[in-house]
Amino acid sequence: MPNDPQLPRPNASFDAIVIGSGISGGWAAKELCELGLKTLVLERGRNVVHNKDYPTATMAPWEFPHRKQMPEKFVKENPLITTAAGFGEDTAHFFIKDKDHPYVQDKPFDWIRGYQVGGKSLIWGRACPRWSHYDFTAPARYGYGIEWPISYEEIAPWYSHVERFSGICGNRDGLEAMPDGEYLPPFEFTCVEKHLQQQISKHYPDRFMIQGRWAQLTKPNPIHLQQGRSQCQARDMCMRGCPFGAYFSSNSSTLPWAAATGNLTIRPFSVVHSIIYDEKKNKATGVRIIDTNTKEVYDYYARIIFVNASALNSNLVLLHSTSNRFPNGLGNDNGLLGKYVAFQNYRGSINGTIDGFLDKYYYGRRPSEAMMANFRNLKKNDMPFVGGYMAFMGAWRGSPDGHQLPEQIGAEYKKAMSEPGGWGVYMYMQGETIPKETNTVSLSKTEKDQWGIPLLVTNVSYDNNDELLLKDFLTQGQEMLDKAGVKNITTNDNHWAPGRDIHEMGGCRMGKDPKTSLLNKHNQLHHCNNVFVTDGACMTSTGNASPSILYMALTARAANYAVDQLKKGDL
Repeated sequence: MPNDPQLPRPNASFDAIVIGSGISGGWAAKELCELGLKTLVLERGRNVVHNKDYPTATMAPWEFPHRKQMPEKFVKENPLITTAAGFGEDTAHFFIKDKDHPYVQDKPFDWIRGYQVGGKSLIWGRACPRWSHYDFTAPARYGYGIEWPISYEEIAPWYSHVERFSGICGNRDGLEAMPDGEYLPPFEFTCVEKHLQQQISKHYPDRFMIQGRWAQLTKPNPIHLQQGRSQCQARDMCMRGCPFGAYFSSNSSTLPWAAATGNLTIRPFSVVHSIIYDEKKNKATGVRIIDTNTKEVYDYYARIIFVNASALNSNLVLLHSTSNRFPNGLGNDNGLLGKYVAFQNYRGSINGTIDGFLDKYYYGRRPSEAMMANFRNLKKNDMPFVGGYMAFMGAWRGSPDGHQLPEQIGAEYKKAMSEPGGWGVYMYMQGETIPKETNTVSLSKTEKDQWGIPLLVTNVSYDNNDELLLKDFLTQGQEMLDKAGVKNITTNDNHWAPGRDIHEMGGCRMGKDPKTSLLNKHNQLHHCNNVFVTDGACMTSTGNASPSILYMALTARAANYAVDQLKKGDL
């Protein structure tokens, strides 16, 4: 690997280094390169090139040896990763294997990871609602966290910036709890979803079921065609890698755009050991990496560093970046690095059936879902818990139940199975959780990985607030569906461990006061201002809306600020 002419030479210098190539890392690379900075992107996994490295993208179900299921032996060897949403024989190549990347669970925590160029941007759910004014202000207003150092009004232009480039479909609904953005046309509701929307609005004037805001190109604009992307074909095979580039990923969008500037260098197979801090200059000067294949150590240097390794790995990198000045981790003067880790609560789901509509069907396999905006604790805290929840929901028409057919074999059975059955309805929660000092990640004092880096220790759990919020969702969701005419309703608490939602956040939170936070309003470390953290690690609170589009907006904002400061000579 060191002699590969495509790899940067040891001790090479760049204007900027970005640690991680996922959703936020890709955006950092795009903005920095576009603004003229020679940028090195470090990725611990293998290289993945858009379209070229999507081996299952066009395979039919019968072309998979196990019909998209994983063999029992594989599941037994990988009990954690095989529980991830979207994991299967068709997508396994974009997920890690448990035994290759161990960690220590002081309390059960499902750490879902995908190590390759593009990271989890290849396997994300693609929901892109905006946070509202209420999400940014609730922790301070209700006293369950510190104040965000930025407002919705400050981040709104950057939401627009990333939405236009990424391509987000949705409808402009005029909701306070889920502000409108720059949207392509939405995917249409099914006939049953239209019915649900009407009935919920009739019985609950303050509750809004809307068409999902999703990172799918329903009608590409010129900027998307310039990226080489095209219209979504409604195949719903997104997590295999999309040959049309129809959903947003680093691989199809930001990284190729950055590469086109001539300013991008990507180094895969690079496990970050630490960020190098120069005590004479009082700043970070580079990044030390270990080649995953040869285990040789290399240093690379830059004027600014963006940490986008995904929330828990970003905490790990910062905790392991020690020096005489920072013996407990880079920027960690207050001892809060790795604390106040949180996640989003996905434990509650509701299912049912609805009569009628048997003369209707729908086109394609829509890759999006309907959304219900949060309606709890908006303008005042009027519930016995703090925080809120949004919901994803929808209706589909499936195949008939073979056990209910008169014949179980033969031509009549095959014919009956080819006809659609009745309609099903579902709803599941995405709930806010409260960052707590006792929810932590740290470095193991005794166990190390195959590259000699301490294993991450997770100590994260639910609390009573989570249980109350979950109970409210199940009660209210069942009531709403019942009033909309849904029958055979069942509610479920899946008792997932924290983490399986793949929305882990915190540990290096933003804030106004260096005594209670690690980062300022521009995502800079308070005590090492040429290091920026803009992935989920930076989150002050979790909110209830999907966070990925916010990570993109924060990253674009911070990158533009960083370049401006470089030009002024302030970094």
